[in-house]
Amino acid sequence: MYNIGDKVVYPMHGAGSIVSIEEKEVMGKKQSYYILEMPGEVRVMVPTETAEEHGIRDVIGKTEADKVISILEQDETEMEKNWNKRYRENMDKIKSGNIYEIADVVRNLSFKQKEKGLSTGEKKMLYNAKQILISELVLAEHSTQDEVEQLVDNKINSSYALFRTDANIENVSSESIVNKFIPFNEDK
Repeated sequence: MYNIGDKVVYPMHGAGSIVSIEEKEVMGKKQSYYILEMPGEVRVMVPTETAEEHGIRDVIGKTEADKVISILEQDETEMEKNWNKRYRENMDKIKSGNIYEIADVVRNLSFKQKEKGLSTGEKKMLYNAKQILISELVLAEHSTQDEVEQLVDNKINSSYALFRTDANIENVSSESIVNKFIPFNEDK
């Protein structure tokens, strides 16, 4: 059981604080609820009896936060080519509440956005996943939202530059695609 003031994570909403525990009657059933204050001045009621079933968990610590940051520094993982399947897979990762999966979604969609752009739905998904990630890292790192957002953006930009630079692309194929199909006679 959690106490007032505890920092917890609620999937799809991010990290927040338990501001009170109240007895409420909902649909004829009286029970205790955690009243969670989430980012953006959102308040959520979660039954205390089923809090863990709803994915309520403790905020990660500094060690886990460092692991999350290291995920942002890695190359993207393989994603489904079909946007509909990719969207569902990413949504499942976000709904899981697993911070490592959420970091994976943020990094992958950020790379995809830089390469080709995202659909409106995936843009919204990236924004939401990033807010969930940032809200937890703010509490884990004891930092401000602006500082954590800057950190996340810097790590993604650095890893994108490392894994997607022109030099890396040239190393994959040193021969120009034009030269493959249009032979030039260099003697003339």
